[in-house]
Amino acid sequence: MTLAWIPLVNACLNGLAAALLIAGRLQIRRGRERAHARLMGSAVGVSALFLVGYVGHKAARALLDRPMHTHFNGEGLALAGYYAVLFSHLLLAMTVPVFAVTLVILGLLDKRRAHRRVAAWGFPIWLYVSITGVVIYLLLYPLNP
Repeated sequence: MTLAWIPLVNACLNGLAAALLIAGRLQIRRGRERAHARLMGSAVGVSALFLVGYVGHKAARALLDRPMHTHFNGEGLALAGYYAVLFSHLLLAMTVPVFAVTLVILGLLDKRRAHRRVAAWGFPIWLYVSITGVVIYLLLYPLNP
C-alpha cells in the first residue's frame, strides 16, 4: 500500500486553510460578518481534515513498519533553517486547535470583544502554521536534496 499521496493532500489542505483564513480576515475588515463566519468555519473544517489526515498518515506508517518521519537531507544552513521552521511550526501547531475552538465559541456566542482579542493572537499563529505546513511539505518532498 502506498501512502505517498497523503502528504500532498495534507499540504493542499494547509494551503487551502491559509487561503480561507486570509479571505475570512478580508471579509470581516469589510464588515461582511456572514461571509467571514462561513470562511472561518470552512478553515476550521479544512484544518480538522488536515489533522485527521496527518494523524492517519502517521498511524498508517506505524502499522506498515515504516519510519514515522521523512528525513530532510540538507546540510549546514539548510538543515538549520529546516529545523527552525519545523520546530516553530510544531510548537505553534499545538495551539491552533485551542485557538480555533475558542474563536468558534466566542463567535457563536457573539462575544465580539473577546473574539477580537483572541483572534489578534490566534489568526497570525494559525496562518503561520498553515503556511509553514506547506513549506515543510515542499522541503521534505519535492525540494529534499
